[in-house]
Amino acid sequence: MNDIIIRTAQPDDATALAKIYQYYVEHTAITFEYDAPNAAEMNARREKILAHYPYLVAEKDGRVLGYAYAHEFYGRAAYGWSVESSIYVDKDARRFGIGRKLYDAMEAALREMGILNINACIAVPRTEDDPYLTNGSVAFHKRLGYEMVGTFHQSGYKFGRWYDVAWMEKMLGEHPDKPEPVKDYTSV
Repeated sequence: MNDIIIRTAQPDDATALAKIYQYYVEHTAITFEYDAPNAAEMNARREKILAHYPYLVAEKDGRVLGYAYAHEFYGRAAYGWSVESSIYVDKDARRFGIGRKLYDAMEAALREMGILNINACIAVPRTEDDPYLTNGSVAFHKRLGYEMVGTFHQSGYKFGRWYDVAWMEKMLGEHPDKPEPVKDYTSV
């Protein structure tokens, strides 16, 4: 899939973003949302994130195959150099390296901004035979250099069962005594 284009998400991507996400909301415990947002809500979320952070899509032949974004980590000034990341790849486009391409581009943008830490909040199944969730997200993040930092037990309830939540992190740079202020995505 060398002909994948990674670019900033645009307003006309909202329908594709909503369709990709809808599958994960309705058929998996990867996200803990119960109701899939429509295109207008996805566009509002995209706009809010893009005010400061990257929101990227992977496109091939004009079709959006996945998206990734980073957003504020807990909204306190001291967390300014940290973000939380999310990624969703079209269910029929998984296992072609799209996730890695999205994350590579997002990490490059975050480094340019001066972000030093990426945190990933990942739903984890409590049994190996869970029909709604695997450990695939944890394995994916490990392959990208993320490290496990903790697990919250029985933190999410969906499809009549409890799920654990794992937190993984990746350091993007050195942590100086006096870090430079973080730039907005739109300025890098």
